[in-house]
Amino acid sequence: MEKKIIEYVWLDGYNPEPNLRSKTKIIEHILEHPKLMDIPLWSYDGSSTKQAEGHFSDCVLKPVKLYNDPTRGNNCYIALCEVLNPDGSPHISNHRTLIKENQAFSDNRNWWFGFEQEYVLIDNNTNLPLGFQDIQTQDPQGKYYCGVGSKQVNGRYIVEEHMNVCLASDLDITGINAEVLFGQWEFQLLGKGAKNACDDLWVARYLLERISEKYNVSVDYQPKPLKGDWNGSGMHTNFSSYKMRTVGGKEYFEKIFKALEENHKEHIAVYGSNNEERLTGKHETCSINQFRVGVSDRGASIRIPPSVNETWKGYLEDRRPSANANPYQIVKRIIDTITNGNRWDC
Repeated sequence: MEKKIIEYVWLDGYNPEPNLRSKTKIIEHILEHPKLMDIPLWSYDGSSTKQAEGHFSDCVLKPVKLYNDPTRGNNCYIALCEVLNPDGSPHISNHRTLIKENQAFSDNRNWWFGFEQEYVLIDNNTNLPLGFQDIQTQDPQGKYYCGVGSKQVNGRYIVEEHMNVCLASDLDITGINAEVLFGQWEFQLLGKGAKNACDDLWVARYLLERISEKYNVSVDYQPKPLKGDWNGSGMHTNFSSYKMRTVGGKEYFEKIFKALEENHKEHIAVYGSNNEERLTGKHETCSINQFRVGVSDRGASIRIPPSVNETWKGYLEDRRPSANANPYQIVKRIIDTITNGNRWDC
């Protein structure tokens, strides 16, 4: 029997966005690589995570996805968990269970989501974006996006370490780049399957937080980390259903646009707190009070890629979600809007 280190990772009950929590369990297992079914349920004190009262505080962790943990090495794993009540029912903070599997196709075949996760690395000594000396003397934005060189970017060593551990965890990370604000970065993650896409994003965030601990920096997901003439941080969400990718048609896409416009307020409600600070109509955004669709338009609410405008098959980019949004809520809202409850028509 060989000992394995399992890091149980879950989301707490804080609102409007949850925080990542984790704790470590050592198990003995006969297999070199344990499977998900081999990872036991575990409990924790929900009164310390805003998920229970002190007089009845146990919450249950149910592992739903198992990943390699390259931050620790061999025989180490990350178990992403759902939170359950003691009776086994989903906890009210468990948004993952609200995403329903499609009945016509397997989840992996139907919905695909590509998240563009922006974030700012904050120097804990200065409480400013990494590399900032002073806000007043910092050169304005313009030369930092996809920049090269120590005067244009800062924190690449953290970003590339994160990329490498994501790859080692078998996450489908598809790219990284420096963003418009100095000290701001982005990683892109593709997930095939609604729940799977969200699971992977949360684990990618967890890995980034773990790496940042080593360097005394914080990861800031706020939609407007710096006031003034600076870009905010978003999480543009690219999405497609099986029907969008294989059948498509201009009429079908126009129905999607109409449904998204009619449900704009419902989307904004779950697209991240303080998003009005970012969605101003400036800095590559559409105003939070407007809904607009545009071809290759980064100032639109929904961007139509040029290839889709030609073939009317493929994916769309929702540019409204902020960097701090909960992907489970984003994905549920998009699916519910497009299918209007009819999960066969997608």
